[in-house]
Amino acid sequence: MMTTKRIQSMATALLALGLAAPINASQGDPTTFVHLFEWSWRDVATECETFLGPNGYAAVQVSPPNEHITGSQWWTRYQPVSYEIVSRGGNRAEFADMVSRCKLAGVDIYVDAVINHMAHGSGEGVAGNAFGNKQYPIYSPRDFHNTCAINSEDYANNAWRVQHCELVGLHDLDTDADYVQNTIAGFLNDLLSLGVAGFRLDASKHMPANDIADVLAKLNKPAVIFQEVIDQGGEAITASEYHQNGLVTEFKYSIKLSNAFKQGKLAWLKSFGESWGLMQSHKAVVFTDNHDNQRGHGGAGSIVTFKDGNLYDLANVFMLAFPYGYPKVMSSYEFNGNTDAGAPSLPVHQNGNLNCNSAQWQCEHRRPMISGAMQFRNHTSGDWNVDNWWDNGNNQIAFSRGNLGFVAINREPFGMNQQLQTGMEPGTYCNVLTGAKVEGQCLGQSIKVDENGYAHVSIEAMQALAIHHQSKITAPPPDLEDWQRTLVFIKAQTQSGQDMFIRGGLDHTAALQRGVDCSANPMRCALPIKHLNMRNVTTAPWKVGDTMLDWSEAQNGQANGAKGSPLDWTSDVWPAQWGAEKRYDRDGFGVMPLNQWGAHYWLLEVEMNCNHTFNGWFEVKAFVNNGQGWEADINQQGTPYMSNNHFAQCGKMNVFEFGKDSAMILPL
Repeated sequence: MMTTKRIQSMATALLALGLAAPINASQGDPTTFVHLFEWSWRDVATECETFLGPNGYAAVQVSPPNEHITGSQWWTRYQPVSYEIVSRGGNRAEFADMVSRCKLAGVDIYVDAVINHMAHGSGEGVAGNAFGNKQYPIYSPRDFHNTCAINSEDYANNAWRVQHCELVGLHDLDTDADYVQNTIAGFLNDLLSLGVAGFRLDASKHMPANDIADVLAKLNKPAVIFQEVIDQGGEAITASEYHQNGLVTEFKYSIKLSNAFKQGKLAWLKSFGESWGLMQSHKAVVFTDNHDNQRGHGGAGSIVTFKDGNLYDLANVFMLAFPYGYPKVMSSYEFNGNTDAGAPSLPVHQNGNLNCNSAQWQCEHRRPMISGAMQFRNHTSGDWNVDNWWDNGNNQIAFSRGNLGFVAINREPFGMNQQLQTGMEPGTYCNVLTGAKVEGQCLGQSIKVDENGYAHVSIEAMQALAIHHQSKITAPPPDLEDWQRTLVFIKAQTQSGQDMFIRGGLDHTAALQRGVDCSANPMRCALPIKHLNMRNVTTAPWKVGDTMLDWSEAQNGQANGAKGSPLDWTSDVWPAQWGAEKRYDRDGFGVMPLNQWGAHYWLLEVEMNCNHTFNGWFEVKAFVNNGQGWEADINQQGTPYMSNNHFAQCGKMNVFEFGKDSAMILPL
């Protein structure tokens, strides 16, 4: 089993999970998945190739793929008859073809796995298998809990009944039994063998968390796990019980976000997240709506759905722009108030045409504001912070994601006109919610950022704006830049009050070999960098103005005390005796999932212009302030030329030890 330890940068988290890499690198690293509710396998495959992959979606949640009872209602998919891969979505060959084609397009498949129960009653499934009286092709009566009904009051005070009695009359599997666990694991492993990357575990709340853990321990491959647990507080079973197994659906997110957009004020959302009673970001799968609550089921409430028009788009823009959780975009169909109604009879893709319209498939994920906001999230995942927040005290808000992106949302019935700090570099940017940047030009609106980072933001009523660093149209020619995320870990035993800095760049002689003479201007041997971690309140002032990895002590603009480019202290664990846990994704230092080696690994996380390196290589030397001072000379093996410094590679994860010759260079 593999689970995320954080979602500080979902790009990093998803790549750590081994998920599909983006085929179109210009769309950034994938951070968002979509639920193509009740789509056929053929339609999903085509959508991966024609839209999801090219636009940067990470994955698709598909409907349950195994045999279910007959009937046109959507919920028949949630009444399993067997684990044979035959369903309304298609047969096994079509399913396998979909998984393969989506993977080639850079999109993973998450299966909605129904493992808590089997179908009620008796009859024949869609694959022709008979069932009845708790007798199925894979289970017999001894594999189920005794028949009893879950009463409404049980949810508040009787966890045992919630997890051992029948949910709406569906026969409840004895998930504590070895045979049942092995059978479920066999089903999931079969799907993994076909290339499936993850699972939504339906009705997880109705299974003990330890039973789920036992099943997941039997999986043959790592998988993304997210569990459906409806926890709105005051219940006998809590979502936190399931964090041990992976991610958990945060239903309160949908309700609280919808309340702000439908009845409240967007200005409230400045602190949206854990302080609102939501689970920790790195454990949460979030959504504006899902297939249950848009029909009044599953914790429902007054939520935003596709029927809310622009309001729905704006809520999704906020979800995708704000750094919290792993977001899921809903893709629905019109059901005209009939909450049992199955999907439209026409396919989504038909003879080269799309049946996406108000009467059939809604295809919300294709809406320009939603797909544009998804790409904004992809391109701003490197800075998991909200900066430069502004609001009008009511329903106009704006904020930046460090210097990587800026978003503004106007939910007022009148226009928005403000001069706002964007945090962005000067230049002209495309509003990605109205059109992409194509061949250096905006297909939609553009906005100009001045030399001080300010822009005049003009937005019509019920509209929004989003720009990011890759939507800039006045950037230098691409052949002059090759920015890549680069990490340098250096282990050094340090104490409170000590800080680590590094200096580096290119050796002057080596620079001459690539036609660069640094003798008159040493900064020509420096490397352009952009710090990606501005969360540590101690080191952040030293990072402001630190735009070059160079051999000098400090640049103009860095705060007093800077001795070079600052690093942040990280560890792989945080023992209880250390007090309140510090996390790199939240605090800028502390537990960092990419640190697999131990405490005292100091980290530089930057974007670096690799075109300024020596065939991808550069040098660094560390200095511990108020401590060891400069490290000793280094004699590293396998380097491009002789030097007494560490050699690192641009675009890689580089791991060193203070004053030691050892080096480990890993891909990111």
